Amino acid sequence: MSASWPDVPAFPLAARAALADSQLRRNLGRATSTIRERRNGVVGEMPDWEGLREAGRALKDRTLRHLDRHLLELEESVTRAGGHVHWARDAAECNAIVTRLVQAKGVSEVVKVKSMATVEIELNEALQAAGITALETDLAELIVQLGRDRPSHILVPAIHKNRAEIRDLFRRTIGPADLSDEPSELADAARRYLRERFLRARVGISGANFAVAQTGTIAVLESEGNGRMCTTLPETLITVCGIEKLVPRWQDLEVFLQLLPRSSTAERMNPYTTLWAGAKEGDGPREFHLVLLDNGRTGSLSDELDRQTLACIRCSACLNVCPVYERTGGHAYGSVYPGPIGAILTPQLSGMRAAGSLPFASSLCGACYEVCPVKIDIPTVLVHLRDRSNRERAAASLRGKLDPERLALKAVAKGFATRGRYERLQKLGRLGQWPLARKGKITRLPGELGGWTRARDLMPIPDQTFREWWMEREAQR
Repeated sequence: MSASWPDVPAFPLAARAALADSQLRRNLGRATSTIRERRNGVVGEMPDWEGLREAGRALKDRTLRHLDRHLLELEESVTRAGGHVHWARDAAECNAIVTRLVQAKGVSEVVKVKSMATVEIELNEALQAAGITALETDLAELIVQLGRDRPSHILVPAIHKNRAEIRDLFRRTIGPADLSDEPSELADAARRYLRERFLRARVGISGANFAVAQTGTIAVLESEGNGRMCTTLPETLITVCGIEKLVPRWQDLEVFLQLLPRSSTAERMNPYTTLWAGAKEGDGPREFHLVLLDNGRTGSLSDELDRQTLACIRCSACLNVCPVYERTGGHAYGSVYPGPIGAILTPQLSGMRAAGSLPFASSLCGACYEVCPVKIDIPTVLVHLRDRSNRERAAASLRGKLDPERLALKAVAKGFATRGRYERLQKLGRLGQWPLARKGKITRLPGELGGWTRARDLMPIPDQTFREWWMEREAQR
């Protein structure tokens, strides 16, 4: 299992269907524009915001370069605090560990905190196959679960649904039948449904926003309080944590607890920040298990460009500013991680064969880099992965044959390598374009090049280029 969904077509096909859904575009447009405006307000209050971003980037970079050492330190710290640490190489191993731990408690139902990592590995489905119901307690995740849907946003999984759609879903599932679409009534219906299950739960499952190697502390940030119910009420708590979520020292949380709330929920601080280390009798769960999940992450560590992807703190700011995401929504990405960060993370976790189209799902406008709280250079990584995708696709399809496109691009690169060659190519292009140029435009190109002019006009090479005009001007002085 991987971060991508095999039953979803490649992004170009999935996006075409999403673009035809006008209600989806309206839902996304309203939601993302509201989040953007609020984020701009709280970020604008911080005089040292760029300094915080740089500190976050540097901390993550240093941690990832020494991740092996910090992971061992985390294991020692959690064990010393009374917890148990398990290592999972992939999704199947992680699901098997969690299933075994739940079965050992003899329960058929668990409550869950919102966790992208558990959706990535399809933990709910694995538990269901073992006869265990995993109940999502985050309101948006509950909406997705009740509707047998999939998340479409990192922060707001049900962002693709409006209030009326949620009301109708709740009427069909958790009632009451006369429920209105007022947010307070919808929240109250979910609260009544969940409260009984919180009180009877013996096992809770969570993800982790951060894990502190020095102290063994796990941090979960949320806005509703449901997560705290899951991490404090059950007798046993199981946390699935991606190995990239580490920070070395307790003091490092200071930086991220300022960056994450403002970038994600547009709040100065999260209403609920839950921190715990291990297990202690009389204080929360009596048994704590930490499952450290790899699932393809170590494969990104050796490549300097790929590695920065693992610095992501899952704030979703890049989704909210992305013009592509705003028009297609998250489902078109075919991954639990949509948007710009998903376009670079999913191919690394799932491989180019499964997600090779995602690096092309971007206009490369750079807005994602401008808002990223840890300064991940998403546009550069996108270009890097596009090149890798093209190379792998060419190697798979040609099987030793010549690649006309690659040969043509190599010829162009050679021609552009020097000023003299470039100027000679301009003159040849001016001569060669005369059958195609009409009224100052090239509206139709032959063969495969016709794909460009089907959507836009091409400007011809002018009779005199700026370079030629400048040289002529200088010669006359």
